[in-house]
Amino acid sequence: MAGIDSDVEAGREVAAEVLNKVVGRVSWITLNRPAVHNAMTGGQRERVIALLEEASESIGIGAVVIAGTGEGFCSGADLRSGRNGGMVRPAEAPERTMGEVARMIRHGAQRLIGAVLDCEKPVVAAVNGTAAGLGAHLAFACDLVIASEGARFIEVFVRRGIAPDAGGAYLLPRLVGLQRAKEMVFFGDDLTAREAARLGMVNRVVAPEDLEQVAGEWATRLAAGPTKAIGIAKWLLNRSLDSDRATAFEEEAMAQELVTSTADMAEGMSAFAERRKPRFRGW
Repeated sequence: MAGIDSDVEAGREVAAEVLNKVVGRVSWITLNRPAVHNAMTGGQRERVIALLEEASESIGIGAVVIAGTGEGFCSGADLRSGRNGGMVRPAEAPERTMGEVARMIRHGAQRLIGAVLDCEKPVVAAVNGTAAGLGAHLAFACDLVIASEGARFIEVFVRRGIAPDAGGAYLLPRLVGLQRAKEMVFFGDDLTAREAARLGMVNRVVAPEDLEQVAGEWATRLAAGPTKAIGIAKWLLNRSLDSDRATAFEEEAMAQELVTSTADMAEGMSAFAERRKPRFRGW
């Protein structure tokens, strides 16, 4: 019973640290550890992944917003939350053996970034403050990024003497080009929201008091759209830089084949013919 009670308590703690609400057809996922600028624990990471998977599966959800409380979006992984997961080790074993770090990255940060990229619904990042390391890559993996004027993006890894992880070496060159990505990673300087927008990493910069409203408006508009068409468009666009032309053209043709069977496509065509606004339902 003690083990069950501790699991329940841990679940409650994670639920308090990752808030979730569904408003209309929008799922809001909010990191809630403001005292540490939303440094992400393993439990939080797993909760966010689960919520993104739920959004993909739910017919009632059309878009997702990822946000943070307090003055930080996400300051990276919480390095104090423990990395070994209570692993039992022989008395003579070293603290870390070969392969453990790679396994931790694959099963941890990379799974989180993959969950955002693979979510079948559009994901909007509402960046209210510092987005560093894992937090910066979490924002960059989102489909649209809205940042408050005081937000900062930091490739913090070089400051710790480590290489970028959480998909950074994959995401950054695709967003800003290879040379600029190297500059960001090698120096680890703070990047303002305005500079990030100029480089194409942020879609819009707004006043802090307008961030939630604008993010909500964008997500609500996305959620009112043809969900399946937007989802497959996201898949095509995310794959485009990894595909040769023949593959990209074939996938585009097959994607169009799939969406032409949806009810939303029929509604869109009817609305066009009748010169009215379409009423999409998400299927």
